[in-house]
Amino acid sequence: MNLADLSASDLVRRTTSGAATAAEVVEASLDRIAKRNPGLNAFSMVLIDEARAEAAALDAALAAGRAPGPLHGVPIAIKDEFDVAGCVTTFGGRGNSTPATTDCELVRRLRSAGAVIIGKTRMPEFGQWPFTESVDGGITRNPWDRNHTPGGSSGGTAAAVAAGMVPVAIGGDGGGSIRIPSAYCGLFGLKPTRGRVTSAPVPHLWWGLGTSGPLTRTVLDSALVYDVIRGNSSGDRFTAPEPSTSFIAAAGTDPGRLRIGWSTVPVTRGVKPAPEHVRAVHATARALADLGHDVREIDPHYPDPTAAFVPQFLGGVRAEADAVEHFEQLEARTRETYRLGTWVTPSVIDKALAAGERLAERTNRIFDDVDVLLTPTIGPRPRKVGVLERGGTLTATLKARPVVAWTALWNVTGNPAASVPAGIASDGLPVAVQLVGRIGDEPTLLSLSAQLERTRPWPLLTDD
Repeated sequence: MNLADLSASDLVRRTTSGAATAAEVVEASLDRIAKRNPGLNAFSMVLIDEARAEAAALDAALAAGRAPGPLHGVPIAIKDEFDVAGCVTTFGGRGNSTPATTDCELVRRLRSAGAVIIGKTRMPEFGQWPFTESVDGGITRNPWDRNHTPGGSSGGTAAAVAAGMVPVAIGGDGGGSIRIPSAYCGLFGLKPTRGRVTSAPVPHLWWGLGTSGPLTRTVLDSALVYDVIRGNSSGDRFTAPEPSTSFIAAAGTDPGRLRIGWSTVPVTRGVKPAPEHVRAVHATARALADLGHDVREIDPHYPDPTAAFVPQFLGGVRAEADAVEHFEQLEARTRETYRLGTWVTPSVIDKALAAGERLAERTNRIFDDVDVLLTPTIGPRPRKVGVLERGGTLTATLKARPVVAWTALWNVTGNPAASVPAGIASDGLPVAVQLVGRIGDEPTLLSLSAQLERTRPWPLLTDD
């Protein structure tokens, strides 16, 4: 048994019972990173000395009688858009060169719970694309097949978890960037309700399109981490209603009989889902019906989110670009995106937010008749690496469009949505489906996802 193959929940049971030390867990993770990261390029930075020191301090505190935290000794990696004290927050590029002096609030909460921050993970510059490739960081590869992308923008995060380098890693989702790489890499990835996780020290991420959360190999691990990081800070622009129960309790509770509507109709017109993804939705609908749920095909009549999404996306990229130290060091494609967004003024953002509120009201009528919506997570099968080697912003947008056709709407509306593994396709790469819930109702998604996980456990990469 290799400690690196265990879930975060299993690791906590071992580190708090004396079956393993935090130092042993961290060493297993560092050893796995040394073996696998060179072929995958998941990490932008590995904090070897710092992680060992944190683990030793946790072991000493436990030996001295201090109560362990809920993530005691768990190695966690952080996407390179979140501040980690002593590390440069690169956003996937060369725009910054000065290390952050303090942790962002999310990272502070993880450390306070006993997690060991073991490194930072790759992303496309400013998280613009569902492919993890950049001029500065190179190409990140999918652990299931290194000729393919792990998706993005949390692709380094997904590759690190899928390859067993860490049991949990933090990603961000501004249009699908937790769910898409989870789908590509066979992981569970829940985008929470807007405002569920603090964005401090910044008041918002892309004016509410963006949120943050874990990518994990089990539903319980996702719930465990969310119970640590959820909740607001005083400066947050967006907040979420308090959940009906803890996320851990939800993951361990039978969901009861739910009304589940399924559809393979895309939000983005003209996009066709891969046959494997249609079959995955059909198979999941049958599995849910066999579990006793009321399952039916529906037509969601999705509204077009473009008028709300595009200004927030462009405005978000421009705001992050304005804040870096070395604008001239940004990629040419990013600087093109910046120029294309010159029309996004504060008044345009206000109109986009208002449009998003109207769109959310219309879209959430779906949940008058169903409790959960089942769809594909992504349109096409994972692409070969090198997606972003040629072309500018418009070319990259055309390549991204079918990938985000089922995910980006829920960033505009703020609903929670999860990518749930659904097996392996004939190409040897994972397949996934998306479950979407009412605003504030992550507990139902966690409960239902855990039920699916028990019914049809998904495969994991474990062998060296």
